[in-house]
This record gives sequence, structure tokens and C-alpha cells, in this order.
Amino acid sequence: MQLQAITHIPLSKDAYMVNENTIVIRLKVGKGDIKSSDVYYGDRVCMSEPILVKRVSMKKIASDELFDYFEGEIKSEYTRVCYYFHIKDIEGKETYYSEYGFSEKMTCCRTQYFQFPYLHRNDMICIPKWTENMVMYHIFPDSFAEKKNYISGRRKVIQIEKGLTSESKNGGTLRGILENLDYIEELNVNCLYLNPIFKAASYHKYDTIDYMEIDPCFGTKQDLKDLVNECHKRGIRVILDGVFNHCGSGFLPFLDVLKNGEKSKYCNWFYKLNFPVVYDTIPNYEAFAYVKEMPKLNTGNQEVIDYFCKVGRYWIREADIDGWRLDVANEINHDFWRAFKKAVKEEKDDIFLIGEIWEDSTIWLMGDQFDSTMNYTFSYICREFFAKKIISVSQFDQKIHRMNLRYPEMVTRAQMNFLDTHDVSRFFSDCAGDDRKLRLAVLYMMCAVGIPSVFYGDECGITGITEPEYRKTMQWGCEDSLIEFYQKCIKIRKNSKALCIGTYETLICEDKNEIYGFARKTKEETIVVIMNMGEKEQKITIPGAKHQWLDVFSDEKQDGNQIVCKGMSGIILRKM
Repeated sequence: MQLQAITHIPLSKDAYMVNENTIVIRLKVGKGDIKSSDVYYGDRVCMSEPILVKRVSMKKIASDELFDYFEGEIKSEYTRVCYYFHIKDIEGKETYYSEYGFSEKMTCCRTQYFQFPYLHRNDMICIPKWTENMVMYHIFPDSFAEKKNYISGRRKVIQIEKGLTSESKNGGTLRGILENLDYIEELNVNCLYLNPIFKAASYHKYDTIDYMEIDPCFGTKQDLKDLVNECHKRGIRVILDGVFNHCGSGFLPFLDVLKNGEKSKYCNWFYKLNFPVVYDTIPNYEAFAYVKEMPKLNTGNQEVIDYFCKVGRYWIREADIDGWRLDVANEINHDFWRAFKKAVKEEKDDIFLIGEIWEDSTIWLMGDQFDSTMNYTFSYICREFFAKKIISVSQFDQKIHRMNLRYPEMVTRAQMNFLDTHDVSRFFSDCAGDDRKLRLAVLYMMCAVGIPSVFYGDECGITGITEPEYRKTMQWGCEDSLIEFYQKCIKIRKNSKALCIGTYETLICEDKNEIYGFARKTKEETIVVIMNMGEKEQKITIPGAKHQWLDVFSDEKQDGNQIVCKGMSGIILRKM
């Protein structure tokens, strides 16, 4: 038994509340090493000694490159729970595992068990209910539309206050998005995420000048209100981009610092200022990625915290937005995000918060800061597997399971999954123009655990490696079966409870034949997804008892468990 591989961390993704009477318990063990694991639990304040314990049998739910993962669910009336594990390896050896360590017999007392001190409702991770069947459409406003089915691609510059200017590169506007809601609705998405729309100098608007005003190149507050109102009529939510780590050099408090130096009342609004302030190519103050036009804000200053909490509340009140995507979230102190979440949740209790964090985000996803983060890990795995084909089927499966188990299940379901964004090359470019690879990746994203997100124009086959290319104008008027494929996949996703909130189980993982199959399940529904990554058509057997299946793409019925899957294609089946 590989004791060194056995790991459990209380009050983490390994032990979390589902509700006031339910705890999910996970145990990580050496791959192929453990035959079974049981968790024994009891009341931490039980009146008898030794305390009474109950047994829950754990199930192996996943494997990655190095580890197997077991999971069990404690359903109990106890509000204070202590627990330990009884583990058997494949050779029949047994051990007990508690906070105190490993032992042949369970002799330690309750205070040395693993602890869940109190199942407090205020500590539960609560994701907004409306996100369960959410499919997001991500729009870069400058590049999308000026009016129905049109964008000029022409640059414009508008003079604003204090000698400053606002720039647009391609001419997109909020009114343009509004006039194309029929197209967006026909895609079947039910949420829009807009890159920054507040007053700023550059075309991308990540250098905010005024957080309380819409950029004049994009339109007006009324345009935003009209857009959100019309979206809500169509059952579409709207998420805005909040850039609070840094501001633009035209932000009033920074202009005051440049003018008045150490005498400015805003000196403490910025991080690590040096005087005199050197506004040059290499600034002598903290800035986003050393860019002088983006000075870093001191988000530990209470005045700054209060200001941005006001911003967060303002746009909920003003335009009834449904969420915030929060830029460079990992470079901002945690208390700022706790205060921000508290403020916006008081304004609208089902507001959805997504942090821009490219790596493991555990510390931000414990219920006190964000509901979700941008799941770049998902995009990396999909690029390696579908686009570049540099990892095997089994490696793909292992990476997916490790990713899915990083967080509590409800948090994993709320992760923002995508193939590309405004900050990386278009996925279709990595596919070298092979739309079969793109279609397989899209099919997988729509069936995977997490919230699918489509970057504008991906459905039209937009390509691009460099920033000007992958932020190019929307390709209006393209007639492509790819759009129909996206529409169908999104509709299938939204209409399936199993694909939205079901469990994820690997069924087929064949490196030689390049076949991958998995199931998403709820009590009421089972969906099986089969993907053939090989070039040749193959006959595939679905493990388990024979059933009747419905191919949700073709609406054809299939008897038995043998199906035919064409090369470089996928099939989605619903158990009948």
C-alpha cells in the first residue's frame, strides 16, 4: 500500500458541503493501488465515549496519470462531524487513516479524526441557479457590429474631456449588438459576455478613464439599458467586464497624481508610487505588465474598495446586468474581492462573478469571492488533443479528470470553458483549417462539465494567430454549415439536464483505435458521447447492458449497444 500517495485535506475540494445535511468526502490514492475505501463518521460532540460512528462506502470516481479518486457522501442530521477512513489495497492489506495519521487499529480519539467543525449554511458555496444551463457568447464589442449584419472595420477617434481621446479600431457599437440579437438568439446561447465597454482611450477599453460612463465609441448608457432589456426579454443574461486591478492613465485620480504629486489626495489610490512620478516607457510605479498607460490601483485602500463596490452596484442598478467578469483577478488582494462580492450580492443576489485567472483558482473559489473562473486549462487540453493531436486518448482522459476534480463539483460545473478568447489565438487556426477537429472540440465542450463559451465568429470559422487577427471583425454574411452545427450542439446542451449538471464517467478509452466515450448522468437521464479521433469509420460497443438509444443529432433510434461512428466525428446518444 502506497501510504505516501494517500491524501485528504478537510474543508477543501476533498470535504465540502452540498447543503446543511450533506458533505461530499474525497480521498486521493495511488493509481491501481486501492481496492476499497470506507469513511466512518460521527457526531463531534457525541455524549458517549467512544463515539458512535456510521459507515459510508466510497466509490472510485476517476483516475489521472498518478492517482485514483474515491468519493462518498455523508448525509446526516449532525451539525458537527468527525470522520476517518478504512482503506483496503488490492493485496488485502488494511489501514485506518485519520488526522492523526495511519494505523492498523483505530485507537485515537474523536479530536484526532478529520473534522468538519460545523455545517454552517453561510459557508456553503452557492452558485446562481440560472447558470446551470448557461451557454455563453463572448463578444469583443469593437469588432462585432455597427448595425444589423454589418461592421465597417473603420477606425474612429472621439475627443473627450481634458484633451483626451477615445479610439475605436473597427467601429463596433452596443447598438450593433442590439440589432443582431436575432442572430445571437438563433445560435441558442442564453448569455452575453462583453469585453470592457466603459470610457477608455484604446480600442480594447482595458485602460478605463471613467467607470461610470459608457465609451462614446460604443454608445450611451441608454444603449446598454436597451441592450440588456431586450436580452432579458429573450431569456439572455448579460455579463460585463470589470477592470479594477488597474485603470487608464486618463483616470481622474491618476491625472491628479501626475499634476499634484505627493500633494494629491489620490496618492494612496495607486500601488507603489514613487515621486516624482515618471510617466515614461518604463514607469517608476506599478502598472499592469509594465504598461505606463495602465497604472495599478491600490485595492487594499478602503477608499478604492468603496469606489469599486459602488461601481459594481451602479451598473446593476442602472442597467440590470447579471454578472461581472473580473480582469486580472489574481493580482488583486482577496479582501477586495470579498468586499466586492458582498456589495454586488446585496444589490442582486443571483449576480454571477467570473474571475480572470489562468491557473488553479482554488483559493478564489471557496464561496467568499468568485462563483467561477476562466478555465484556460480546458482550452489547453483541447488544443493538445483535438487541434494538435499531441496527446493520446488516455492522456486526454487523465487530464480532464484531474481538471474536473480540482474544485468542489458545483464549482467545476460553473467553470467558464472555452476554446479561445480575445487573449489567445483562434482555435480554428490551431486546427490548421481542419473543421473536423473544430467540430469535435465544439461537440466535446458542449457535452463536458462546465459552462461552454463561444467567442464571436468561431461559429463562422474565424482564424487568427496574432492579436489583430484573432480580434478581427465579425464575418457577417458567411453561409456555412458550421453555424448550423453550433446551433444544434448548443440546443442539445441546453435541453439536457444530464449535460448541464450530470456526473461525468469515462466509458471507453482506447489509444490504439483513438476512441473516447463518456457518460453524463442524472437520476432521470443518461447521455453517452462517443468520439472517433481516427480517420476510419469504426464499430464501437457501448459498455453495459443493451439499451435503446436516440441519436440526438439525427433523431434516429438505435437498438443495442453497437454503433457505427465515422472517422473524425462524434455521436451524442440519449438512453431511452
